[in-house]
Amino acid sequence: MNQGLLNSLTDAERLLVAETERDALKGLDEDELLDLHQRIRRARTKYVKNYRRGASAAVADVGGRGMSYPRNQRDRDKAELFESVLAKVSREVASAANRASMQLRTERLEAARAAKAAAPATGGSDQPKSAAVSRPRATKTTGGLKKDASTRAMGARRQAKRDSR
Repeated sequence: MNQGLLNSLTDAERLLVAETERDALKGLDEDELLDLHQRIRRARTKYVKNYRRGASAAVADVGGRGMSYPRNQRDRDKAELFESVLAKVSREVASAANRASMQLRTERLEAARAAKAAAPATGGSDQPKSAAVSRPRATKTTGGLKKDASTRAMGARRQAKRDSR
């Protein structure tokens, strides 16, 4: 990072950037990472907004976008710094979420395997299977038997009309 840019940061901003160092990020859990992500996103949005407002105001003063570009360099650099820091934290949030997802998945699979292994031991064969078979199958309808019959008849009439050609 540019040392001049780091020197132009306020103490709060410098601390925020320091929180994104690799060693500091490793000690944070997913909720803390999300909180840090939100704080960095606010800082980035602040400087992007300041840069855009300053740039649009400078266009009228100097007469063109190309002439106003060199102005407001500090806000543009700060916005870029916070954008890169935000990307780093976003990657860390994604990896933490992936780790939590994999851990939850393995817990669920282990619970399912344990439940499956325990099911035959409880005597599941004592229950009659005829209860499940005796239920009537659900008919696939879209709004009633008359409407279904009408739809089939309409299709048959259409096909008969094509066949007569």
